[in-house]
Amino acid sequence: MVCVTQQKTCERLIEKGNGLLQNNDDQLFVMHVVNENDKFLNDYSDGDALEYLFGITKVLGAELIVRRSKNVINTMVEFAKKNEIGTIVMGKSPNKKNPFEEKLRKKLEDVEILIV
Repeated sequence: MVCVTQQKTCERLIEKGNGLLQNNDDQLFVMHVVNENDKFLNDYSDGDALEYLFGITKVLGAELIVRRSKNVINTMVEFAKKNEIGTIVMGKSPNKKNPFEEKLRKKLEDVEILIV
């Protein structure tokens, strides 16, 4: 599973996730979760970026998942458990300490989390 924002720069994360697939039974999910309190598409370029991400996932045979949620972490955790995700690929946070990553690690102890 690859966690993305609606930025075109997330292509490298998707490519990393695709490179981790080991056989034809493995499935790549690309997930973008928006907090319900945030605007989904801030402007026209956000829509372009999501369309771009959809195009990349389609070419790779991946599934793009877009959700709105009051609790982004719980939404991702529920999805990961339901789909038996073994590895999550995420982008590096500008902060040295990433509370988002730490919360995911605590809730998904058996899932490998790769920071790219």
